[in-house]
Amino acid sequence: MPEPYLILDKPGRAEIKVKGSRFIGEALPVGSVEEAEAALQAIRKREYDATHHCSAWRIDPEGRTFRYSDDGEPSNSAGSPIYRQIEGRDLSGAIVVVTRYYGGKKLGTGGLIRAYAEAASLALDEATFKEIIPRTRITIRFGYEDTSPAMHLIGQFDTLISDTRYSDDTEIDVDVRDRDVEAFSNGFVEALSGRGQLETRS
Repeated sequence: MPEPYLILDKPGRAEIKVKGSRFIGEALPVGSVEEAEAALQAIRKREYDATHHCSAWRIDPEGRTFRYSDDGEPSNSAGSPIYRQIEGRDLSGAIVVVTRYYGGKKLGTGGLIRAYAEAASLALDEATFKEIIPRTRITIRFGYEDTSPAMHLIGQFDTLISDTRYSDDTEIDVDVRDRDVEAFSNGFVEALSGRGQLETRS
């Protein structure tokens, strides 16, 4: 998994006209294939008299879950150019739909590729992205006498403390960047000379 990675946070919309045809691009945040399909169907229903609803989506940052559709346009003239706009931004959690209202003049394959790519790009330009840093929760437990080395270790990493509990021992839930889990765990053992406990949450 790339770290960090970008997801679509807030939608964007843009419209262009090419030789009388209207191309309406919409970029929407989605978290699953089901959400992507629902977003596409909602646009189809709203823009029911449009000629085409070409689309592309990418769900996960690894790019394993994706799809693009020409929706009746010539092969690879619409869905693929839209998807390249998403992929080119290293973006996930996004669907882009470009709705076309035919204007009476044929654009040719090259013209369609340019129009769909531009509408998708402009819609993404209007959207807002959010950076996601994958983290793993680690719970550490230690005695009062080990507070200083434990807190020093936490300060050496990019961590987020989500909860702290006090009883006979101190217990802290720490969200550690995925890439630092092994180094943090080894550092905890070393800093406390084997004292204390550490539990990694899945």
